[in-house]
Amino acid sequence: MATLTLRQGYLAAFSAVVIWSGFMLVARAGGHSGLTPYDLLGLRLAIASLLLCVLGLPPRASWRDGRLWLLALIGCIGFCLLCYSAVQWVPAAHAALLIPGLQPFVMALLLLLSGQGWPPARQWPGYVLMALGVLLLALPLLQGLADGRQWLGDGLLLAASLLWALYGLLARRWQLPAWQLTAFVTLASAVLYLPVYLLWLPKGLGQLPLLTVAGLGLFHAVVPAIVGMLVYLRAVSVLGPARMSALMALIPVLTGVLAVPLLAEPLSPALAAALLCVSLGAWLVARSSSSARGPQLATVIHNKEQTCRT
Repeated sequence: MATLTLRQGYLAAFSAVVIWSGFMLVARAGGHSGLTPYDLLGLRLAIASLLLCVLGLPPRASWRDGRLWLLALIGCIGFCLLCYSAVQWVPAAHAALLIPGLQPFVMALLLLLSGQGWPPARQWPGYVLMALGVLLLALPLLQGLADGRQWLGDGLLLAASLLWALYGLLARRWQLPAWQLTAFVTLASAVLYLPVYLLWLPKGLGQLPLLTVAGLGLFHAVVPAIVGMLVYLRAVSVLGPARMSALMALIPVLTGVLAVPLLAEPLSPALAAALLCVSLGAWLVARSSSSARGPQLATVIHNKEQTCRT
């Protein structure tokens, strides 16, 4: 029975990795579909809000909590708009590398700036590898081989990564229930964003068949946010947060490899090396987090279950 449960845990873990990698790939495809970033977020929020009306609403007291409104602005509207805008100009591998791949590094930086100290020395090799990966990713930019749009796209992804880490840090500090946070952030984001989108923001919905538009909306609203959350929680309950965090380090590599046949994106030696460095670095940090004190990758990834994204 124990062996069967362990297998189920690993199956759930790899399902979560595939779902998060799939999000990066579908977001990249959506960025070239004719839909605007505003369309993608609008579809996601509209469909997810309708589903939440069936699955369950957050407590009424949530609407009077200013902290939750702030998290909606940071972790959903701001984060998603930055991501959906960036993938118009950069490969899916960049998104996977600079957001889930780089999260331990960004979180450690935020913890340091907030006065919580340096990570333990045993985690430093992992952070050095992640920094090397970012440097390898930036080489074409530093050598003048990339155009201004790639500069802008990578900059937006770095900003999104910072917002995501800040969202996770605040959610952890305030100890908000996961379902309350997930449901409220989605609904509050819809209340804030959808009127602005419908009245003023540019739209490209008419450029695609209705079934394609509905399919993209359903994917973004259901697969990463609901199914991904459920399989992730199952994996954490069986394998533990540290082991699960190490497995999540596979996301950048898997995304980069799958983007070659699915999106016809090139995988240059520098990009491949960057993906390996960041993934290995994240794995090393997670591997030592179970016994080290200080900032831990497990707390970073654990907050993924609370997001409205993806």
